[in-house]
Amino acid sequence: MPSQTKNSEISKKIDEFLDYLSVEKGCSPLTIRNYKHYLTRLLEWLITNHKHTDIKSINQDIIHDFRAYLAKLGLGKKTQGYHAIALRSFLKWLIRNDYQVMAPDKIELPKIPDRQVKFLNGEQVDRLLNAPTMSDIQGIRDKAILEVLFSTGLRVSELTGLNIDKIDFERREFGITGKGGRARVVFLSSRASEYLKKYLDERKDHFKPLFIRHKGKTDPTTPDEKMRLSVRSVERLVKKYVHKMKLPVEATPHTMRHSYATDLLVAGADIRSVQEMLGHKNISTTQIYTHVTNKQLHDIHETFHGRGK
Repeated sequence: MPSQTKNSEISKKIDEFLDYLSVEKGCSPLTIRNYKHYLTRLLEWLITNHKHTDIKSINQDIIHDFRAYLAKLGLGKKTQGYHAIALRSFLKWLIRNDYQVMAPDKIELPKIPDRQVKFLNGEQVDRLLNAPTMSDIQGIRDKAILEVLFSTGLRVSELTGLNIDKIDFERREFGITGKGGRARVVFLSSRASEYLKKYLDERKDHFKPLFIRHKGKTDPTTPDEKMRLSVRSVERLVKKYVHKMKLPVEATPHTMRHSYATDLLVAGADIRSVQEMLGHKNISTTQIYTHVTNKQLHDIHETFHGRGK
């Protein structure tokens, strides 16, 4: 980064804002990295095109020009929206710290089409769950992973971060600290609990992670974190079984989360409970699933409500 950028007023305030997100808001490293990227892009563009970097210089004309620049880069509306969200958050923080800056709500967010949620129906979920061949410990582990993903709706990073001692098999539950540092209780189905126990019974090691790798050289002195299964490994194994079963949906671990939420709502769970079980901060995030379940109910109505035909 050029020294002019590093020494500017905005640059210093961006660093303070990122510290605030980390320390006081408890945002994830990924969120902080993304905010830094979006705000640094604005700063570098300001220096190149406007030759000034004081925070009071940010106004609607400059924002309009910056958005035109993002569009010329070929960035989609969703990515442009992320830049706008980061800048609005930054301006709100500046106002809370008594800086005279542009009102954040003057920055309009681009209209983005409703998010399309990919999920598996009941028959597809069953096929995926039955895909692993349980002839060795790796297959047993994969079966347990798929069962736990669908039983809990965990994010893949939450799944891979689990340790054995956190699981209460008697109550079939465990606590998790998810996105944004939000804690919640997660419940295992009896089936997921059964396969998880089966996997752990096959293990002859003393490593703490709930899911570990079973390939490559290991010995009892290998650090726990070297043994922990990675997010990428779980993504690869889900993809492998999706292709094995020739499913029409290009499912990922997050698709399992969508399928979990959809299954709950179709079965009659209220949206507030689903919000809590998913660990969503805002109900609006959970409401993306109502578009799916409303469509499901419409199809059921069309199929079974004979008098209306």
